[in-house]
Amino acid sequence: MSVQEKGAAARKAAGAKSARAYFLDPARRPAAAFIAGLGCLLLAAHVAGLPRLAPSYLAAWTCLLALPAGALPVAIMIERSDAWRPQPETALLETLRGLLVLMPVVALLGLPIPLAASLLYPVPGLGPEGPPPVPWFPALFLAARLGGYFALWTGLALLFARRGGEPWGKAGRIDDGRAVLGLGLHTVIGTLAAGDLVMALGVEPGGRFHPSAFGLLAMSAWASLSLAAAILVAPPDAGPARRRHDRLTPLAVLLLVWAGLHAVQFLMLGAADDPAAAAWYRVRGGGSGRALAWAGGIVVALAALWTLRPGENRTRLVAALAVAVHGAELFWFVTPAFRGGFRIGLTDGLALAGLAGLAAGSVPVVRRVIPGLAVTPAWPGRERARGRLGQAPGDVAPEPVVRGPEAS
Repeated sequence: MSVQEKGAAARKAAGAKSARAYFLDPARRPAAAFIAGLGCLLLAAHVAGLPRLAPSYLAAWTCLLALPAGALPVAIMIERSDAWRPQPETALLETLRGLLVLMPVVALLGLPIPLAASLLYPVPGLGPEGPPPVPWFPALFLAARLGGYFALWTGLALLFARRGGEPWGKAGRIDDGRAVLGLGLHTVIGTLAAGDLVMALGVEPGGRFHPSAFGLLAMSAWASLSLAAAILVAPPDAGPARRRHDRLTPLAVLLLVWAGLHAVQFLMLGAADDPAAAAWYRVRGGGSGRALAWAGGIVVALAALWTLRPGENRTRLVAALAVAVHGAELFWFVTPAFRGGFRIGLTDGLALAGLAGLAAGSVPVVRRVIPGLAVTPAWPGRERARGRLGQAPGDVAPEPVVRGPEAS
């Protein structure tokens, strides 16, 4: 190889290395994720078209909504349980609070849903033969309802995203009144939102029905999915073995509640002999639907059994399986209304990847615009740097429950 060729090869390698370093630079990762997510959505729209992309986008968006909407009640309950037996902040609780920053991001990414209302929530008579007097009214009404839901949800996220020890109430802790108000308001909002987003779907009005327990079912799935995702992301605490491994118990409880609500709804609707309910379940049956039901039952059984012999690896395995099952379930709620059956295809994967990229790219902007949600999880090395900052008078400095940098 001549000197010129060696120089050209060296310049090419340096250019490739520089380009790789450019895109892997942590400061540019959000922009790269946003561009990649937008590319996935554009590719899905090109391959499948907007009518087929709209249900996939809605299902993927509900998966993203489950993270902050599910983290809200779980974080409240964990902090209130710790208030009776004061404990240092755990990495899991900090991760759940960190998920709340996604609430305004989800609201922004939900703007296309009212615009696609004619595709997702068709109104009987809307067409060339009998259009309603105001054809844009359903989309406007849906946008107003979603705006109200997310205004309240974002307010709750701002209220409960504060770490214990920062200036909210006594030592920053959530008092009973605020906790009850937050949980009650979240329950009402979640019930209404689940009905508006999922149970009103479909091109066949005869296949729509509104069970009273569906809102609780959806919120239990959101909470379980959010807690499982937080378990996968949060590093293990460095406290006693029971403190490290008790993450599986709340996840198992949520999974059991979720499975019980599914069973109760199915049995009640079967006993009621409702044709709309029968049609709703029939279109979601088939081999894929039964396989999903069996997978959910296996995950619930594993979670319940492994609480007897907890372990970090077992907890993370159950959490990963729960995330997969709940993600598929949220697509099971939405897409069969437009496809005549449950199946996950390329369009669904592209929509989920696209929304994940857009969310990852939007989070830094939201943190700057809404400083109250700029919660950074107190993971290893950060508790010691904070020291006694933000402690209320009379508080005793807790022992750290996360490893310092020298222990990693």
